[in-house]
Amino acid sequence: METNDLRKAGLKVTLPRIKILEILGTATPRHMSAEDIYKHLLESHEDIGLATVYRVLTQFEAAGLVTRHHFEGTTAVFELNEGQHHDHIVCLGCGRVEEFMDAGIEERQRQVAARLKYELKDHSMILYGYCSRPDCPARNQKGRN
Repeated sequence: METNDLRKAGLKVTLPRIKILEILGTATPRHMSAEDIYKHLLESHEDIGLATVYRVLTQFEAAGLVTRHHFEGTTAVFELNEGQHHDHIVCLGCGRVEEFMDAGIEERQRQVAARLKYELKDHSMILYGYCSRPDCPARNQKGRN
């Protein structure tokens, strides 16, 4: 995303908006809380307050530039809306979020909506489990090796 995206969304191009857009576009992980973004701003010596970060994220969400997620056990996180649908799987141990797209799942959801006589407009699917990363805190818990 770039400054033209701000203009297209009807938002004035300001330094806080540009910086937050840059962070969301380049940071890892892709799903960041307002506090994560604020920490990035502090690390790069930007004089942008936490209240401004929240306000800009709310404006970005209203303009369709970002998507807000409330994954179980986490605060709200944001990701850039890049126009491509995807679903999420979240580790209950370490909080890692992975994105995936599966054409078979998408087709099955359309079939279910049609069978139940719904015109599907949008959906969100979040799977929860435990990842197998060696550094996951849940990996060493009993029964999760």
